[in-house]
This record gives sequence, C-alpha cells and structure tokens, in this order.
Amino acid sequence: MLSGHLPLLNKSSRHSKIAGEFFEHLVLYWLSKYGLECARIDHVGIDLLAKHPDREERLGISVKGRTRNIGKETEHLNIPNDNFDKAEAACKAFGCTPYFAIVIDSGQNISAFILPMAELLRLFPRGERVSVWKMTPRYLAQYSQNPKIVQFSFSHNIHQWFDHQISSENIGEPYI
Repeated sequence: MLSGHLPLLNKSSRHSKIAGEFFEHLVLYWLSKYGLECARIDHVGIDLLAKHPDREERLGISVKGRTRNIGKETEHLNIPNDNFDKAEAACKAFGCTPYFAIVIDSGQNISAFILPMAELLRLFPRGERVSVWKMTPRYLAQYSQNPKIVQFSFSHNIHQWFDHQISSENIGEPYI
C-alpha cells in the first residue's frame, strides 16, 4: 500500500465547523508548545489570547482557515472587512494587539501564518468587501522573508484508511 492522498472525499456535513475548531486548537497548541501563555476564548472578533514570555505585548488572535482539495492549493482566502473591525473592538476591550492566524489545509500540507492585523492590511488592504490572503508560490516566498509573519507547516500522509486501498491510480476518484 502506498502512502499518499485519499481519493476525493465528500466532506462531512459538519466539516466547516470541525475544521474551524481544529485550526484554532492547532494554533493554540503551537503557541503553547513554544512558550506563549495562551487560551481559546469565545468572543466576537478574536478566538485566542496569547502572551509571549519575553514581550509585553498581548495578542488577540482571529483564526481564519480553509481546507483546499487537490488542485486548489493556491486559491486565496477572503477575509471579510467586518472581521477587522470586530477584531479591533475585541482587542480594545481586552487590551491586546489584533493579530490574524491564517491556516490552510491543502492536500498533504497544513500551513499556518500568524501576523499583526496591521501587517496583514499593509500587505492586502481592504477591498470593496474583503481583504485577500494569497497562497501562490510567489506570495509564499515573500511571506517566508517577512519577519513579522510567524509561520509553521507540516505534511501528513495517510497510510491506510478503513478498507480503502491507497494507490497512485485512484487519487482523485470519488470515495463513498
């Protein structure tokens, strides 16, 4: 049996909610793993609070994430303009700096980017309705050179999935 992707799956009816909570917990885990005191909160505008042990700044983080099927890995992520206003209001109430965490699950890779809201808006100003976080190779290279963007990623393989045989021949076929 080959390691690799499962064929194209029908996502569960609750996938969006499950993915959103997973992305929040993933960012929370990574921050905690590397020494930041942090908590998941249920508040309009921000999902996480964090404090770096060596800095005075407190972070109010809004987590935005998407899952992308094979072939759609470079699609951008839209952030509605009102999300910035909500994050700013929540951060004012909690005395913290607004940050955004962008998490993209694309095929066998999960990539996360954490940056101040001000930097996100500098890179991608508000449009008529949204700000657009881009995921093309050109932009990914620019993000890796930007010291204001914290990044982490990991790859995963599925070696066996219930009774489904994974091979290079059936990647992309529907799995029911």
